[in-house]
Amino acid sequence: MTELLCKLFIKKDASQENRRKSMGTMAGIVGVVMNIFLFAFKLLAGIVSGSVAIVADALNNLSDAGAQIISIISFKLSSKPADREHPFGHARIEYVASLAVSFLIILIGFELFKSSAEKIFNPGQTTFEIVSVIILAVSVLVKLWLCLFNRKIADKINSSVMKATAADSLSDAAATFAVLVSMLVLRFFKLDIDAYMGIIVSVLIFVAGIKVLNEAKNFIIGSAPDEETVNAIKETVLAHEEAIGIHDLMVHSYGASTTIASLHVEVDGSADVFKTHDAIDNIEKELFHTLGIQCTIHMDPIVTDDETVSSMRLMVSELVKEINGDWNIHDFRMVVGETHTNLIFDAVVPYECNLKPTEISAVINTKIKEKLGDNYFVVLTIDKD
Repeated sequence: MTELLCKLFIKKDASQENRRKSMGTMAGIVGVVMNIFLFAFKLLAGIVSGSVAIVADALNNLSDAGAQIISIISFKLSSKPADREHPFGHARIEYVASLAVSFLIILIGFELFKSSAEKIFNPGQTTFEIVSVIILAVSVLVKLWLCLFNRKIADKINSSVMKATAADSLSDAAATFAVLVSMLVLRFFKLDIDAYMGIIVSVLIFVAGIKVLNEAKNFIIGSAPDEETVNAIKETVLAHEEAIGIHDLMVHSYGASTTIASLHVEVDGSADVFKTHDAIDNIEKELFHTLGIQCTIHMDPIVTDDETVSSMRLMVSELVKEINGDWNIHDFRMVVGETHTNLIFDAVVPYECNLKPTEISAVINTKIKEKLGDNYFVVLTIDKD
């Protein structure tokens, strides 16, 4: 069904950006239409049966239609090209839209919780209606289809808004199923648990909203790149013989179509600087053409043909590893003087390390002095990874 809709509404010769916009808009329109139909039929069923849970579920579908409208607007705005004020484009508007969707979901969840709680303390009459059961059963199936549909679109265009919509549709299916159970319990056990199921529905909706909010928050604040992207960058760079090692990798996402990265590459300090620079240029071009990442690489020349420096680098690396197996070093240099020797390098420690930079420096300095003597001093920069 997804593929058929894509073929009907998306031009074959459309550019990648236009295809993305068209697919997102098409998915949003499908969602609006389906949710408005579900809202209308559920509202009718809720009024006929006197069920606050069904009415609550109907209002939830109305909010879903509103969320889909927000996603349609976000796809239109995010496809705008870069300009002077926004040199990286407007794709991050999707993250703002996800945030708006999350607030809408949380608001509906809160309102439904309040109305359900009121019915517990002021119970009304709920009646079993076979039409209501049929509508609820169909609604569960429709919501499950919408979840799969939105998830497929999200995977195709890498959209945070569509991922949020898919998650919301799944929680809606669970919520509607809970209401369906309450109607069946009323029919076969003569127990009116409608208000309590309304509470469950509201909690499910609220939890879904919090999840969407958390994901949108991470996108806006900035989160660590996924391991697959990091490994792909490392493999691409280290496949070139000029690259001895890499560090200080930073990846920034400006939406699905714009990823910008920077990193340091250790190179042979004795090599021809023009040839090395040419190799770095080629690596940057390869990262863009193969991974779609706009990368800026800083060259860090290191000594590779001095046995004393090389052996000292290896020794210091092993000493740091003895302190903590997750620690490592880079950018090692050694300055030998008449009275003392400076060992200059960066130490990389995990973000989870609870030691302060001064404490890390002290423990590394102590370890090296124990091994090499008091004439060796550490000039250290702490990196987090």
